[in-house]
Amino acid sequence: MTFAANPPLTFAESDRSPLSIRAKALVFVDARSQQLRERAEALASTGMPLSILGETGTGKELLARYVHRRSERAGLFVAVNCAAISPQWGEAELFGHVGGAHVGAASSRAGWFGSANGGTLYLDEIADLPRPLQSKLLAALETREVYRVGASQALPVDVRLVAASSVDLARAVAAGTFDERLHAYLCDGQLLFPALRQRIGDILPLAEYFLGIHAQRLGLAIAGISPAAQAALQAHSWPGNTRELENVIHFALLLAGEEEIGPEHLQLPGG
Repeated sequence: MTFAANPPLTFAESDRSPLSIRAKALVFVDARSQQLRERAEALASTGMPLSILGETGTGKELLARYVHRRSERAGLFVAVNCAAISPQWGEAELFGHVGGAHVGAASSRAGWFGSANGGTLYLDEIADLPRPLQSKLLAALETREVYRVGASQALPVDVRLVAASSVDLARAVAAGTFDERLHAYLCDGQLLFPALRQRIGDILPLAEYFLGIHAQRLGLAIAGISPAAQAALQAHSWPGNTRELENVIHFALLLAGEEEIGPEHLQLPGG
């Protein structure tokens, strides 16, 4: 399977990234994807806070990492899943704590803000951040300083926030579950990541990319994807987006081995 025209534009991860992220790249061929890249490129160097909105599995963290690299910020890219933040200990997780601040805090901890100082703090599924922490997050971003739990003095921080959400934040504001001021802080630098079914031009280049990645890992020669299988891939609606496509290609490769992948290997609904 070859694509002589409009070759995939990929943004692979740096060697400092975790293996699970480093092995993947954004593949932008479709016109809508290229528009997204251009907007991300334009916003990356501004330093302004960004929000990335899109369905689960589209690749929002990969886009956030790309923005971080293009921003040339010297600090780390720190990724945090807001759904995993404890309502009880969330403030200490975000802003850190001093030794003895609470039970189990034997020593001081920098927190996510401290770890991302000089870099980018990526908050995945920000709508899941406990409501009381949303206003404290905004205060830290606006004042550029944080109070560690148990501390009497504020610490200056230089953190760029990139927040992601698979839910409409405006609707979350209307429902009273998301802070209106935090939404206003994020909405100027908004990136809308289209679902895979809305960028058909990316499907086959992504399939080829994932085929190459997993064939290399398995030590298999690539026989390619048959025209019938290509048509089936393009006809599928991909509710799980890029993540689903990768899983389908990986499993198809396991079934086909070094044979050409056909529709019978794809395990798609109705296939």
